[in-house]
Amino acid sequence: MRIVPLIVGLVIAAPAWAQLESITNREAINALKGALDRGARAAVAQLGREDGFLGDARVRIALPEPLRRAEKNMRRFGMSRYADELILTLNRAAEAAVPEAKQLFVDALRQMSVQDAKGILTGGDTAGTAYFRRTTEGELGRRFLPIVQRATARVGLAQKYNQYAAHGVRVGLVGAEDANLDDYVTRKALDGLFFMVAEEEKKIRKDPVGTASSLLRKVFGALK
Repeated sequence: MRIVPLIVGLVIAAPAWAQLESITNREAINALKGALDRGARAAVAQLGREDGFLGDARVRIALPEPLRRAEKNMRRFGMSRYADELILTLNRAAEAAVPEAKQLFVDALRQMSVQDAKGILTGGDTAGTAYFRRTTEGELGRRFLPIVQRATARVGLAQKYNQYAAHGVRVGLVGAEDANLDDYVTRKALDGLFFMVAEEEKKIRKDPVGTASSLLRKVFGALK
């Protein structure tokens, strides 16, 4: 009985695989690299500008949970301007860091193997983004962090927050992942970047006919 679902799955997948067989490895890799390069560039351009994070509710970086309680009090007592300045600082830090991703994404594409490309092409809607995240996230984090640190240091925010959060961790009021403000902003910046790359990848997979490249239309169209 276990063989039946497998046979059904293979029958359903057969047309897509048959169409992919007519596409050479070089075509598959070039199409995928073109799609991911396009999505990555669009994401970096969109987020790495003024209000790239701040102006988009999907990726805007909020204050970490321990500071949100203070934010409510600040707004309640007519100090909204200060709360807004804090949020602005966090988002401007992310916007300044994102352009660092451009070259790393290019390097990841250069290192992509035939097997990587085939797997991504037949994977889910964001399989390419997952490849980017797997191959670049560690180095991106290391490059983002100093930029974030410089931004928060200008307003003297990180040091004060970290002292407060360290005490909060000890008494169980603050999660360890939120104990360092610069690490928090770096993590949120990475989340926003990969979210945007994924959105671009999904667009191309959904509508390959709408892309500028005939090769992209051919390869992604075979998977429709």
